[in-house]
Amino acid sequence: MKKIFLAICLLITANALNAQDFKKYDWGSYVKGTDSIYYRILFPEQFDPKQKYPVLFVLHGRGESGSDNEKQLTHGAKLFLTADVRKTFPAIVVFPQCAANDYWANVNITTNDKGKRNFSFVEGGKPTKAMHALQRMVKDFLKKPFVNKQQVYVGGLSMGGMGTYELLRRQRRTFAAAFAICGGDNTNNIKKYETVPLWIFHGAKDDVVDPAYSIAISERLKMVGQEVKFTLYPNANHNSWDSAFGEPGLLPWLFSHKK
Repeated sequence: MKKIFLAICLLITANALNAQDFKKYDWGSYVKGTDSIYYRILFPEQFDPKQKYPVLFVLHGRGESGSDNEKQLTHGAKLFLTADVRKTFPAIVVFPQCAANDYWANVNITTNDKGKRNFSFVEGGKPTKAMHALQRMVKDFLKKPFVNKQQVYVGGLSMGGMGTYELLRRQRRTFAAAFAICGGDNTNNIKKYETVPLWIFHGAKDDVVDPAYSIAISERLKMVGQEVKFTLYPNANHNSWDSAFGEPGLLPWLFSHKK
């Protein structure tokens, strides 16, 4: 009983510490006309508005959608709170949240009688409401005097990985580099972002988003001779983001790129 009690206490303490840490992410919103999007933002320690900093936008997956402006911090946010990362990579990190009834990417999703989802990615097309608001939010950030326009990055997981590809093709001249975890896109869209350095991750056993999507994108990009890294985790299912965010080379690679 003492061991169980101790375990419960440790769990409660850990959750409390995580909640406290996430308070370092300030609350923000972008509202203009019919566009509205809420986000959490982490500024570098000893932030000086007279200096210029890299900015990274991180797009969450479907499970973190909503209107609480909290759930989007579930995956990846802890990484940027570690003392080592904050010291080595003093950057502005932004986690926007997609509404529950919307989607980052323009994709048609069908489910068969066995519950298997199929994603049909649109070539071109108009952005979703969430993507339209995200685009305007990103453009608004670029106007801020403390943002280094030569070091703007985007990355995401699952739905956010799909959104990463879409944001890249809609604003290809904005980003210095990007990463996409267990996402997908119509390969005909690749020509729109083939010049952007990209690191793609996927789990080989993913039964939610087929790894074939990431494989096709990486192979197509390699054919046109652009900088692309592809990591396939042989034993990972849909959750390949823990491994991806745990890659020691991810942030050094990402922040080494400049426009």
